[in-house]
Amino acid sequence: MAHEHHYDDEQYITLINENGDEELFEILFTFESDEFEKSYVLCYPVGEAEDDEEVVVHAYSYIPTEEGEIGELSPVTTDEEWDIIEEVYNTFIQDEEEEE
Repeated sequence: MAHEHHYDDEQYITLINENGDEELFEILFTFESDEFEKSYVLCYPVGEAEDDEEVVVHAYSYIPTEEGEIGELSPVTTDEEWDIIEEVYNTFIQDEEEEE
């Protein structure tokens, strides 16, 4: 059972891309997985959502800080984790479409 948490003050996150440049990402949503005892954040580069093109959504795992904020991000490495992320993402997209 995935729990979704929305941080109103944490809508943006800065990541370093492969070129070593800082890039601003907008947070789509975060959720926790009891199975892996980790939290996950899904985000996409700011400015790409205005186009109708396929937006590349990035997913990372993280351990929340004591304040409940997003801590250090780690790459997602296992297929099992990707399966859960995909499942939650697809549910999120369906919910969004139903609301429109």
